[in-house]
Amino acid sequence: MHDWIPPVAFFIIVALIIKMFLDYRMRRRLIDKGLVDENIKHLFPNESVNQRLTALKWGLVLVGIGAAVLIGQLFPYRISDEITISLMFIFSGVGLLVFYVVAPKFEATRPTPPTTGQ
Repeated sequence: MHDWIPPVAFFIIVALIIKMFLDYRMRRRLIDKGLVDENIKHLFPNESVNQRLTALKWGLVLVGIGAAVLIGQLFPYRISDEITISLMFIFSGVGLLVFYVVAPKFEATRPTPPTTGQ
């Protein structure tokens, strides 16, 4: 009866994601060219360290989930589903704990934002 709802919802979500991405790129270009007020620049600090931390976090989580699926396939069929799901939670949690330990080392390399004389 309402078969049109999922495709329309999917289209709207994809359009919103594309719009957010393009708006972000436009703001970054304005800031890089210096076409905005200095007070706005602190909202977009140098994000290279931030991006590395995000990539590190998700990389550790996804490696943990992949290892859990791999290990889950080694068990007999009767118990492999339960073990795989529980190992996914355990290994992704371990990945986040490793990130928690490693992240301060990356944070130490983050440049300090410039302060204004106000």
